[in-house]
Amino acid sequence: MAKSTVERMLAGFKSFKAMYYEQRPERVEDLVNMGQKPEVLLIACSDSRVDPAILTNAEPGEMFVIRNVANLVPPYEPDENYHGTSSAIEFAVRDLKVKDIVILGHSACGGMQALVEHGEAGKVPDRDFIGEWVSMAKCCLVHGPDVDKVSRHSIRNSLQNLMSFPFIRERVEAGDLNLHGWWYGMKEGVLWRFDAERDEFVQGEE
Repeated sequence: MAKSTVERMLAGFKSFKAMYYEQRPERVEDLVNMGQKPEVLLIACSDSRVDPAILTNAEPGEMFVIRNVANLVPPYEPDENYHGTSSAIEFAVRDLKVKDIVILGHSACGGMQALVEHGEAGKVPDRDFIGEWVSMAKCCLVHGPDVDKVSRHSIRNSLQNLMSFPFIRERVEAGDLNLHGWWYGMKEGVLWRFDAERDEFVQGEE
């Protein structure tokens, strides 16, 4: 009888435990005793097909990861509302003192599809939260209805929103924090990187 996904996940944890607790225990010991010291904050989509640790082959403790619908960064708005993404950004930058922030978007994004279809209305039928969330990127709709194109422009918009955080702008201008925009084309298995000087995405992992 075939194993369920949950059963395979439990087996996967056993493999993880064998690798890091039996074969390489020093790695876990350092993380437990010294705490986390990631150099990279990676903001990714919640999409199950785009797991940033798998895509980048990252080790435990290397990346502080934030995942949300459509890998969006809201603007700096300190108020009485709940700000899960902003609070995680604040912790990563001000407390963990990461050196790089990467926004990782991808092709065929459901959140961007919702934006294209319902962004102007700011409401997705029969959904309470998604429409309002993705509407923060509705300025990107001026670039047309192509979901992947809107997705890439959304990354640029989120990079601009990062700079609205005073503690990020200060470190970027001081030269000790770098911002990156990446876009993953799932069908081709290609990573595109935003080149700020050329104001466009360029292909390549180098």
